[in-house]
Amino acid sequence: MGQSYEIVSIQKAEAPSSAEGSNWYDYVIAFDGADTVYGCRQGSRKDVTSAVEEIVDQLNERYWKKRSREKKT
Repeated sequence: MGQSYEIVSIQKAEAPSSAEGSNWYDYVIAFDGADTVYGCRQGSRKDVTSAVEEIVDQLNERYWKKRSREKKT
């Protein structure tokens, strides 16, 4: 596929200062080593990984749609 967004890391983290509860994870997504997205999410590692994979899929879909429109013009 060429360039794409990918998960760089998902790591256990402290809850954000404005949040409650446990089971927080920080994640990093990057595009071709740049254009980095940082986030945090609450849940089991499995649930967080699934959610971040969905985010990556959506980012890649949006990127490739935009690229195909640019090539048509």
